Amino acid sequence: QPPSVSVYVPIIQGCDQFCTYCIVPYRRGRERSRPLAEIVCEVNALVCRGVKEITLVGQNVDAYGHDLPQKPGLADLLQELNAIDGLARLRFLTNHPKDMSAGLINAIARLDKVCEHINLPVQSGSNGILQAMRRGYTAERYRELIAEIRRQVPAIALSTDVIVGFPSERENQFQQTVNLLAELKFDTVHVAAYSPRPGTVAARELVDDVPSEEKKLRLNTVEQLQTGIAAEINARLLHQTVEVLVEGMEKGKWHGRTRTDKLVFFSDYAGLPGQLVNVRVERTGPWSLQGKVVTDK
Repeated sequence: QPPSVSVYVPIIQGCDQFCTYCIVPYRRGRERSRPLAEIVCEVNALVCRGVKEITLVGQNVDAYGHDLPQKPGLADLLQELNAIDGLARLRFLTNHPKDMSAGLINAIARLDKVCEHINLPVQSGSNGILQAMRRGYTAERYRELIAEIRRQVPAIALSTDVIVGFPSERENQFQQTVNLLAELKFDTVHVAAYSPRPGTVAARELVDDVPSEEKKLRLNTVEQLQTGIAAEINARLLHQTVEVLVEGMEKGKWHGRTRTDKLVFFSDYAGLPGQLVNVRVERTGPWSLQGKVVTDK
């Protein structure tokens, strides 16, 4: 049985960040990168079996290679994989703002198979909360990073992660998160209400003092704001032609994703999964696009 069109390939295990809300470093240990040659070999084998898209995964992919003898970085790995014949697209997640290098941003801009889509979790727009989370960057630094990414890769689609109701988060601190999201306008926001994870620093040392009703309100505020932003961003694609990697069929409709990770549904297609097709967008919404396959260029 051939593998699916798109496959996740782990490149680094564990995490050295020790964010106060996260259990990963305790459960999975410190960062351990896989040798570059081993990853290239695995991706080559997957491509030979028909895989078209690879997503490199790790708790913090930006830390890749720092523990290996030659210290190759994620940019080096992307460069190697970009040269593999038959591979159509490359993605990677999750990034950490503290470790995202200029070299990596440059690689995204330069390498043709690396998709214009980055997941860069901000978690909060408040410096006080970022410090309590031990994130290792400020909201100002995060904004600078986004500006630099957009300068080098104008077509980039950005997704982020946010935690609301972190211990001691006051209304004005939550408002700073809302302001940041409204200002930076992400394509996707994954939002979660804080809940203590046993064994983490936050669970041990911080009081979970934001009432659950308040957390729910904050979560809804972010979701409503983001629905409007996503609808507005996707509406710009109306009547545009986008390149879609066909993933499969569901309920009589074909679906796939654009390089910027937009989900697209279309019906008039007679090919197989794994093909790249051009789709003219006829309807847009906050979560997906619908259109028709364009046969003539």
